[in-house]
Amino acid sequence: MVERMVEGSRHVSEPDRLISGRYRLLERVGSGGMGTVHLAEDTMLGRRVALKKLHVPPHLAEDELQRMYARTRREARSAAMITHPHVIVVHDVVDDSGLPCIVMEYVPSRTLADVLREDGPLPVAEAARIGGAMLSALRAAHAVGVLHRDVKPANVLLGEGGRVVLTDFGIAVEPGTPSLTRTGELIGSVQYLAPERLRTGIAVPGPPADLWALGATLYQAVEGQHPFDRPTPIETAYAIFEAAHPPPRQAGGLAAVLEGLLVKDPARRMDAATAARLLERAEREVGGWPEPLRGG
Repeated sequence: MVERMVEGSRHVSEPDRLISGRYRLLERVGSGGMGTVHLAEDTMLGRRVALKKLHVPPHLAEDELQRMYARTRREARSAAMITHPHVIVVHDVVDDSGLPCIVMEYVPSRTLADVLREDGPLPVAEAARIGGAMLSALRAAHAVGVLHRDVKPANVLLGEGGRVVLTDFGIAVEPGTPSLTRTGELIGSVQYLAPERLRTGIAVPGPPADLWALGATLYQAVEGQHPFDRPTPIETAYAIFEAAHPPPRQAGGLAAVLEGLLVKDPARRMDAATAARLLERAEREVGGWPEPLRGG
């Protein structure tokens, strides 16, 4: 049985605490749906790392706790299967108060979501550059059978020197492993769920679902809003499934990629190779090579 971590205890975020006798917490640097990320020091190797700790809601049923535990280990395993410059590097999985923590490379950065919220839409060339890096990461993941299932701006790190890193494989799936979702359960952010996932409620989508989420992310990056933004999640889901998105007005050379990736039928959706060629062309066509975004 997994030992529970008490919500609100000093174990959640106390700085200077040593995890697994090796990783010293320095400061909290981010938080997502499944966990909190801390900057930590690897006292054995003398380097900075990122350490992701689970969020554990109070009164969580034992089967749900076990599922969270398994998802965290799967996140580490899925990311570790992919060797690629645009995929986060996983160093270790350690135990803290009976729950796993993922130790990853530390990437000084802002998320794409932060950049869009704080600075507004991106120039087309920069969006194309970031999209090309994300697509390259997804193709590497798909090549080893890993589906991300939660591609969105919050899971894209924009680091120093213009580096783009796809992170948070917490709900990824890989071949030959059992499902960690209940029948009919949809996992992921509703704005980035492909239409086929909403239609069938399948727990294991195909690679085209990740490509649709990439299209929604890039549309938001250049247009400044999600293509199916609605007041409530249910209305958003219905729009994704049934409605046409507004034609992109600021996308320039990216328009063809956005239209192709946002096709509702996965069998007719633009494939990764075609998208890669069009993204490269869009990056080159708009004013030459862009100045890289700098991480904050």
